[in-house]
Amino acid sequence: MSNHPISSNKNQERLFLLALAGIQFTHILDFMIMMPLGPEFIKALDINTHQFGLLLSSYTFAAAIAGIFATYYVDRFERRQLLLSLYACFIVATLACGLAPSYETLFIARAFAGAFGGILGSLVQTIVADSIPFERRGKALGTVMAAFSVSTVAGVPLSLFLAHHIPSLGWRAPFIFIALISTVIMYLGYRNIPKIAGHLDHVHEGSRLNQILKILLAHQHIKAFVFMAFIMITGFSVIPYIALYLTSNVGINTAYISLIYLCGGVATLMSSRFIGHMADKYGKVKVFRALAVVSLIPLLVTTNLPVMPLWIVLINSTAFFILVSGRMIPAMAMVSQVVENKIRGTFMSLIGSVQMLASGIATVLAGMVVTIGADGKMEHYNWVGYGAACCGLLTIWLVGYIHSDPKKN
Repeated sequence: MSNHPISSNKNQERLFLLALAGIQFTHILDFMIMMPLGPEFIKALDINTHQFGLLLSSYTFAAAIAGIFATYYVDRFERRQLLLSLYACFIVATLACGLAPSYETLFIARAFAGAFGGILGSLVQTIVADSIPFERRGKALGTVMAAFSVSTVAGVPLSLFLAHHIPSLGWRAPFIFIALISTVIMYLGYRNIPKIAGHLDHVHEGSRLNQILKILLAHQHIKAFVFMAFIMITGFSVIPYIALYLTSNVGINTAYISLIYLCGGVATLMSSRFIGHMADKYGKVKVFRALAVVSLIPLLVTTNLPVMPLWIVLINSTAFFILVSGRMIPAMAMVSQVVENKIRGTFMSLIGSVQMLASGIATVLAGMVVTIGADGKMEHYNWVGYGAACCGLLTIWLVGYIHSDPKKN
């Protein structure tokens, strides 16, 4: 079987990537819609902000744990069958969120949705790496990762619209909508994702636990885990608190937060394929370093903004979205190439768990630094920005240890 089963047919490859992007879109959207619906959940379920925070973290940490668990079987099954089976479970879990009668049942349903969604994310990237040649992989990953941008564009305003305009369902409406659209995307995947079983030709020797430990502790792999952790810390120490800082310190009306996400999402959607193309053309390392350096500007501006007009905030926040998320395209293309085909699924599951854990830890640590003053303004957010910038500088140095072949970087 060919290592790249669809690479000879451009139309088939386009539909293949569209199906994978659809899967990415729905599981990312499923996570993102929770954030703007906080007030609705607190009111409808009669919970406090701490309980809502636990509801959010149930998804993230379940995804991290599931990613580790997935390492036991992800390389033992044919990719297409595993992907569609997990996606079916994700759809059921998401529908269960929309039908949950209480806080406790919603918490459990969110954990299951996070578990299946977390595995889906790394599995989709594994399938792209298995199916698309390295010289075109940056552009392909750019296409699939554009799903994050679409989720940003659609997630925030759409979840609010559905929750507010279907009063009989309220906060349940977005989950039911995602379950319905996911069913359509599953059919698209069933029709357009080919069987991918080249990794099954390899013989796995020894116990599964020893295999996983060998993958986890390999020197080159540890470099990749550390590299990815610092990328996530750079972004997720800042991102969760942007809306709060803009409304409390910069004087932006809450009604314009959706506009900020909309502009950032549209811009990222337009730029992601271009960034992927540039990474393929000029080298993943060079493009990553350029994006990482330039992204420090809007990052530091974001965490130090005084009272500003909306148009200036929009320019900076849009640049932040493009550059901070853009780093992930060449980064994931390089990381996916660290391992050989037969263990890539296991490795990418571990990478996914590292991403989830690092983003959760970053959010918690930043939350311990920032405080709300007596005047209602956020304090010490600039400290978070300086720490994030230091982590960003570390990634510029670390990337040279991830992918250093001069013929490929």
